Order: sequence, then C-alpha cells, then structure tokens
Amino acid sequence: MSGWTTLVAAETLAMALSRQDLVVLDCRSSLMNPGAGEGAYLRGHIPGAVYAHLDRDLSDQRRHGEGRHPWPDAADFTGKLGKWGITPAHQVVAYDDGDGAYAARLWFLLRTLGHEKVAVLDGGWSRWTALGLPADSRVPAPMHLRYVAEFDRTRLLGPDQVAAGLQAGELLIDARGPERFRGESEPIDKVAGHVPGARNRAYSSNLTDQRFKSPVQLAAEFRELLGTHPPEGTMVMCGSGVTACHHLLAMERAGLKGARLFTGSWSGWIADGSRPIATGEA
Repeated sequence: MSGWTTLVAAETLAMALSRQDLVVLDCRSSLMNPGAGEGAYLRGHIPGAVYAHLDRDLSDQRRHGEGRHPWPDAADFTGKLGKWGITPAHQVVAYDDGDGAYAARLWFLLRTLGHEKVAVLDGGWSRWTALGLPADSRVPAPMHLRYVAEFDRTRLLGPDQVAAGLQAGELLIDARGPERFRGESEPIDKVAGHVPGARNRAYSSNLTDQRFKSPVQLAAEFRELLGTHPPEGTMVMCGSGVTACHHLLAMERAGLKGARLFTGSWSGWIADGSRPIATGEA
C-alpha cells in the first residue's frame, strides 16, 4: 500500500487501524490550558493512539530566547518516536481536535527528518467522533524501537536568517489571525505586531468546515499569494512555530513543496527587543 503523505480521511483510517505498520498520534492541545489535551486523550482516543504533548514532546522548553515552542533536539525527538513505536518504515497519522494545527506540527517534525509516510487526519477527533467511529481509553505501553535521523536544517530558520531572506526579497507569510498580525490584539505574547515585510494569511484560510480545502483550491490561493516567489523562496511563521506548519502542510497538499519554517516565529522575534516591529496592514 502506498503511504499517506499529507492528509487521510477518517473513514480511510478507520479501515486501516489493524495495520501493523501504522502508528496514530494524538496531538490534541490548548495553548491556554497545556494539560487539556492529555486529559482529553486519557478520557478517550482513537484505538491504539499514543499521546504527543506539544510542550513536552514536540518542543524543547530548555531552549531560551527561541520562542514559546522551541524546535526540539533531533536525538530527543527520535527517542520519543522509538518509545511511541515508530521507525522510519512506519505509516504515521497525527490528529488533534479538528483544525489540524497541532497535528501539522508533528507532521512537519517528521517531514524534516525525511519521513515521508506521515499524514494528518482531516477533520481530526471532531470528525472521527461525529462519524461514530471507535474510541477507547487504553494507553499503549512504551516501546523500545530505534529511530536514527537528523533534521533538514535548511528548512528551519532563525530570526537572522529570516531578516536576511526578507532583505534578499524572499516572502514571509504569517499564519496568525489578522487582528494579531495587525497588532490590534495579542492574547499570548508580550508584544503585539508583526515582522516588517511579512504578509498575512491566517492558517484558518486553508479550511472549510474544519477540513482542508481541495488541492486545486489551495494551489490557486497560494499561487496568488506567492506571486513570483517559488515555494523554496518562501518562509512561514506564526506565534511560536506551530500553526505555521499548517501552511507547510497545505502547500505540500497543493503541490508547492519546499517552504521553510521560522521556528521561533513571533515569540522568538520579540525575544530580542532591538528587532523592528510593524503594526497595521503589511
């Protein structure tokens, strides 16, 4: 069977739960309540799923000055993969409550390790339960498998690389909502606004009724946004490097591969008070 590499439908995943090469990761989370996702997982999840915590597993909180969700160390993250029962040969499916933002973070973590067979459950837990598909509360025992890989650092950018890219005429897309981008509202970070020169496209623009738009529609919208910029000359950011991964997933779904992530994103940019800040429209 060929692998799922971007999205998978709930109905399709439900028929594949008995596959020996399949690992399902529950990535439900809440920025306002970091324990909420794990609590929800323990109450009920897709059968066989293991839990991936945004702060503990998909970030490295030991790193300071790199934003609210610093990119993890490769050895630490691949160690987690082995405990979850994942090797490079496994098909991985990640899901969250519905819109795919947290699951997309897991998707891009694996993609930058060179793992092709990883997909996000389209519609997530919300659609799974709406369809009446099976759930249980059993927590799988940790595994002791080995996963050896390094991140492709060319797709992971720091603030100086982003500033240099903008200076060179590259495109920076900010995935936050328009009010946060314009600096009118900032519920999470200590400073409001955006990186000067960035363009705004909220990650929610990739969705219709909590499911991803078609590849054709996504391609048309992103090509209009990119203009003459190639995907490889495009950088994406958000508040902390999580929801920006939604754009990377949507672009790959649309056949536009190679965009790069500003890992620290806005929270990493403002860690240095000397960096410039813009407000209002781009």
